[in-house]
Amino acid sequence: MMNKMMNQNKSISKWGFFFIAVGLLWIKSYLTYIYEFNLDIQNAMQQFLLFFNPLSSALIFLGIALFAKGKRAGIWIIIIDFLMSFLLYANVVYYRSATDYITLPTLTQTDNFGSLGGSIVNLVAWHDLFYAVDIIVLITLYVRNRKNWSDSRMKLRKPVLVLAAGVMAFAVNLGLAETDRPELLTRTFDRNYIVKYLGSYNFAIYDTIQTIKSSRQRVLADSNDITVVENYTANKYAAPNKELFGAVKGKNIIKIHLESFQSFLIDYKLHGKEVTPFLNSLVHDENKNFTYFDNFFHQVAQGKTADAELTMDTSLYPLPQGAAFVTKGNNTYQALPAILGQRQDYTSAIFHGDNKSFWNRDEVYKQFGIDKYFHAKYYDMNQKNTVNYGLKDKPFFKQSIPMLKSLKEPFYAHLMTLTHHHPYKISDEEASIKPANTGDPSVDRYFQTARYLDEALKQFFKDLKEAGLYKDSVIMIYGDHYGISENHKEAMKQITGEKITDFKHTQLQRVPFMIKIPGVDGKGTVHEYTSQIDVMPTMLHLMGIKANKYIMFGTDMFSKQHKEYVVFRDGDFVTPEYTMADGKFYDNDTGKPIQEPTKEMKEMAEKVRHELELSDNVLYGDLLRFYEPSKSWEPVDASEYSYIKQENKQK
Repeated sequence: MMNKMMNQNKSISKWGFFFIAVGLLWIKSYLTYIYEFNLDIQNAMQQFLLFFNPLSSALIFLGIALFAKGKRAGIWIIIIDFLMSFLLYANVVYYRSATDYITLPTLTQTDNFGSLGGSIVNLVAWHDLFYAVDIIVLITLYVRNRKNWSDSRMKLRKPVLVLAAGVMAFAVNLGLAETDRPELLTRTFDRNYIVKYLGSYNFAIYDTIQTIKSSRQRVLADSNDITVVENYTANKYAAPNKELFGAVKGKNIIKIHLESFQSFLIDYKLHGKEVTPFLNSLVHDENKNFTYFDNFFHQVAQGKTADAELTMDTSLYPLPQGAAFVTKGNNTYQALPAILGQRQDYTSAIFHGDNKSFWNRDEVYKQFGIDKYFHAKYYDMNQKNTVNYGLKDKPFFKQSIPMLKSLKEPFYAHLMTLTHHHPYKISDEEASIKPANTGDPSVDRYFQTARYLDEALKQFFKDLKEAGLYKDSVIMIYGDHYGISENHKEAMKQITGEKITDFKHTQLQRVPFMIKIPGVDGKGTVHEYTSQIDVMPTMLHLMGIKANKYIMFGTDMFSKQHKEYVVFRDGDFVTPEYTMADGKFYDNDTGKPIQEPTKEMKEMAEKVRHELELSDNVLYGDLLRFYEPSKSWEPVDASEYSYIKQENKQK
């Protein structure tokens, strides 16, 4: 049909060209929503809105081009169509990796792109040429028909009517969306809802408005705002376990970050072999060295690893858009490393075999009061030692031992692994277990890099013992975030033997957390429901520092008063009895939806939303600049930390 149109003697008018552009962009957007995004369409209204919502954006944005004079209107249409197509495709590629959409704050994270190269290549497919088809068609039509277009400007009323039609279409779209999802733009933490109901283009506008709004919050914030937060966290506080309070004061702390590691790997067998035999041995240690929390959940959002770092060292929730490490890198923080440094003269250090600026770490670590930062320049990053995001785990741990030994004691050392990260690349020589056979490459290779990480960790423990750093040190091991996104439900169904429903997917967000406390017998496997936000208050109490002096949303995991609910960034949550996933309640025992939620469940959902809002207020308003936990507290002065000077000394 398009060829016939292009071959007709009668040329296509400027007006016809515009509507062809609108139609092509509309169809492309709708097909993208269906085949690329998992938008969980549940009824006819949502299906209609998914089809309808690209229309308003196409009319309004492409309609702007009609104000141009003469043939330039066609050029404007092509340029605007290209920009909208580029945004759409960028979201497609980002979604394949992060199961999320690009926000304005993520666009400021350009320093990360270099390390993402290997992952992006694996996310691009040949059929992505589809996203350029309409642009090629428009260019062809423009070249063939422009000579017949008038050089004069279109009468003003026509483009104005187009814009009015676009605005009216959006108003209808929003009205229908509000009937299916009340308070869509004011009470949601989930970007998926905005895209499902309003489309990716309108989401970009919404995100821009939210970002501008958040930047204004700091200017308008004052000391009264932190008082509200202080009262809330004070009421949530859980008193320490008397037997453990101060149990590790003065001990070295070695914190080991397991990249993209989910708890279902523990005790999992593939081809009849344990995937993580060493970690399994720690979980089931007969010598009672470790305590393992099997209901520990990650809480990250768009910042992934950076969000995990933020939450575990500040007991604040991640932001709904972007990463606080980037967008709020210059905020005032009262982080665990700074507290330990001021209260107990600890030396803090980060070990990471990647570029120092990734996630803006070289700036935000100063705000956290971290003394030393050992990054790529400190390691032998030759081709044999690196893969994907940076240094392989085995050489990383091996090369970190001398640096650990160089630290002034007591120290707080955080070691971050990299190999077990999408797209889970590993050579045949280094893979000691065969891949799974689901047919999904990411899922199949996931087990191989997990085994490699497990082997690296086993050797690291041996090296720690030989260096005299194991016996009397606190060893903390945790997973930072999921490794297999919800885009891989069919493959995960083969792995788990269960259909991956919204409820099951939420349950799979467990990540390991285990800790060795010197001089104290481990408690084996603890079934308490805990999460990353609980780690900081737990560590403070183990160090003999009362957590109620600080603004924290988590509670001590060993406390008898520990609050057993886990909050996710999108407003969903988990308790021991029930789960809220994608806005619906489920019974934990049966996994089935709860048709009539109780008053308690609804109140908990409201409490979760309120808690997230308070945490957001702290970050958006930089409220900790108004708060002094004690008279002796000294706000961190980032200018006193220089990782460049540290590098020069190393040379």
